[in-house]
Amino acid sequence: MLNRVCCAFGLTFAFSALQAWSDELPIMPVGWAAVADSQNGTGTTGGSGGRMVTVTDAESLVAAALQTDAQTILISGRIELTKSVRIGSNTTLRGLGPNAALAGGGLHLRRVQNVVIQNLTITGGSDAVSIEESHHVWVDHCDLSRCRDGLLDIKRGSDFITVSWNRFHDRHKTCLLGHSDKADIRKLDTGHLRVTYHHNFFDGTKTRHPRVRFADGVHVFNNYFRGNEYGVASLMDAGVIVESNVFEDVEHPTLIQYGDSPDPGRLTARNNLLLESGALETRGEVDQKQLLYRYIIDPPEQIAELVSGGAGVQDVSPPSGTSAE
Repeated sequence: MLNRVCCAFGLTFAFSALQAWSDELPIMPVGWAAVADSQNGTGTTGGSGGRMVTVTDAESLVAAALQTDAQTILISGRIELTKSVRIGSNTTLRGLGPNAALAGGGLHLRRVQNVVIQNLTITGGSDAVSIEESHHVWVDHCDLSRCRDGLLDIKRGSDFITVSWNRFHDRHKTCLLGHSDKADIRKLDTGHLRVTYHHNFFDGTKTRHPRVRFADGVHVFNNYFRGNEYGVASLMDAGVIVESNVFEDVEHPTLIQYGDSPDPGRLTARNNLLLESGALETRGEVDQKQLLYRYIIDPPEQIAELVSGGAGVQDVSPPSGTSAE
């Protein structure tokens, strides 16, 4: 057995056993999306307990996505889009099997809460997933690629978000967290943009894994970075914890200053594995105790195999009794 570490509120203790996998996708997030607050007393549950509907074309997807009552929308097959689809609150959007895909347009979350996006391939369009002014969102086991702008952008005071077990590839710009250095955006974003990135595969994407401005308590753990220009960038006094990741053939695994951003960020790095990569840049302190959730650390020596084999869409069976409405 290999040792893993379970962490909570800055405390650590030993935990044994390897990550177990089955044909089922996880039903609850790990990280900031699991944390309840005054606006959401249960953490991120998506459409749990609501209706279930299967969609096979763009028209039915757009109609279903506008609903705000709790619902699970199941994507069957490949759906061609001409623009992004707006997703309502209290929604789980889940792909059925490895062939569920959105092509030509992505997903736009604006001023919504309690959304789960799971097991989908999203390609083409502007952004694969864009999240703004939203909270309690979980993006899990998706395959994101070949968009004109970024693959997963989080901005404008969004909060309590987990990005887990996704594969990102075939794009230069990957994950933006905070979109501007301007003073009015600093005021909007400071105290928000709390995001956890774990067990993601950044497969040859070049930059922004993520690129962070203003946010504090950003947590990047157990990710596999391969063939990137840079890994994580902390700018504009952001605070980022980079923990137990693997960086393989990455020129700059972490940066504390980049591009035109005038101010550096803070970044704490520990127990990361560097393979044919540059040095880690660190600066200042980021308080571990602000991570208000428990999480399990897999050994970095196992991350390349674990994440490359487990990230992205999975071949899962539809729930029993599933049928199109």
